[in-house]
Amino acid sequence: MIESFNAVKQSLPYLLQGGWITIVIVTGAMIMGFFMGLCMAVGQVYGPSVLKRVIGVYIWFFQGIPTLVLLFLFYFGLFNYIGFNINALAAVTVVLGMTTAAYQANIFKGAILLLPRGQFKAASTMGMSDFQAITGVILPQILRLSIPAWSNEFSIVLKDSALAFVLGVPEIMARAKFIASRTYQYLPLYIIAGLIYFVLTWAGVMGLAKLAKTVRIPGYANKGI
Repeated sequence: MIESFNAVKQSLPYLLQGGWITIVIVTGAMIMGFFMGLCMAVGQVYGPSVLKRVIGVYIWFFQGIPTLVLLFLFYFGLFNYIGFNINALAAVTVVLGMTTAAYQANIFKGAILLLPRGQFKAASTMGMSDFQAITGVILPQILRLSIPAWSNEFSIVLKDSALAFVLGVPEIMARAKFIASRTYQYLPLYIIAGLIYFVLTWAGVMGLAKLAKTVRIPGYANKGI
């Protein structure tokens, strides 16, 4: 018991440093996925049929293959094949970003389809271009409606970031495994690692819930939009 306590006490600062790396991975992936997913959602709803098919194949590919397989496929395979030399941290962020983009595209697409179709036509009759109608009328509404689902996606990406340790990225899980293999205190160290992930998930979800409450328009989401 004393050995376990000492191992946790001595390793906690080291594990918390890994938490910052996890935050970098998740933040980068979510931002990348946000912009890619938003563009794909708009393309799926308003784009030509060819673009819709291409986006559909992209989403099918990244939703159909396990994240761990994608990490190996891109980092050890495709990135080297095309001469895209990046470190493991950047590779994990990019792969998670491309993966979450597929899921975020469906989130934003669903929000667009919930809006009354007449809004786009009404914006056009007011003299707005398609780009102005999408950015000025459609996007502000779908971003507000998508926050709850986006919050769930954040927690999924955060948990998937633990897979970064297979590429040698020194995030939380990798550091916990490194210390446990030397102290043989596997259970307490993995419990602490799990608690760190829990706190990060809770903080992110609570922050997004507060954002959703801040931008919410009373009665707006309850009218079938």
